[in-house]
Amino acid sequence: MAIILLTIAIRLIFTPLSIKALVSQKELSRLQPKIKELQDKHKNDKQALGQATMALYKENKVNPFSGCLPLLIQLPVLIALYSALNSGLKPESLSALYSFISHPVAIKQTAFGLIDLTQKSAILAVLAGTLQFIQSKKSVSFQSPASSNEAPSAAFQMSKQMLYFFPVMVIIIAWNLPAGLTIYWVAATVFSIFEQLYINRKYR
Repeated sequence: MAIILLTIAIRLIFTPLSIKALVSQKELSRLQPKIKELQDKHKNDKQALGQATMALYKENKVNPFSGCLPLLIQLPVLIALYSALNSGLKPESLSALYSFISHPVAIKQTAFGLIDLTQKSAILAVLAGTLQFIQSKKSVSFQSPASSNEAPSAAFQMSKQMLYFFPVMVIIIAWNLPAGLTIYWVAATVFSIFEQLYINRKYR
C-alpha cells in the first residue's frame, strides 16, 4: 500500500507536466502539414530548416522533447525503490534508518498476504506489460491525425511502432525485478491510463 500511495502522490505532483507533454505531442501532429512545408522549402539547407522548425514550435508553444520529461522524473524513484527492495529491507540494513524512526526487529516483506516484494513475480510482470499495452494504445489514439489528409507526426509514428514492442520489453524487464518495483510500475501505468482518458476527453 505504501508503494501504491507513493506512486499516486508522485504522479499527482507531476500530472501538470504529464498533461503538458501529452498535449504537446498532439499539437506536434497538428503542425505536421506546416513542418512538411518547411521541409520542402529548406530541403537543401538543414540549418535553415532547423531554425524555422524551432521557430514554428516556439510560435505554437510546443516542446518536442516534453514527452521524455515524465519518464526522466520517475527514474530517481525507480532507482531508490530498487535499492530499498534489493537490500534495504534486510535486518542488517535497518541501521540506516533515520534516527527519529523506531528501529523495527524486521520488516514484513509480503504484500496483501500473497506477494513477496523482494522476489520476482511473473504474474505482475505480465500484468505490467498488459497495462502498458492498453496505455500505449490510448496514447497512439490520442496522437493520431485529426483527418486522413493530415500527415502523422514522428512522435505518432514512433508510438505506433512501439505499441507492441514496448509492452513486451516491460514484461521482459519486470520479469527479473523485485515484485515491489513491478507494483510501482503497475500503479503508475494504471494512473497513466486514467490520465490519458481524461486528456482524451478534454483535448480531443
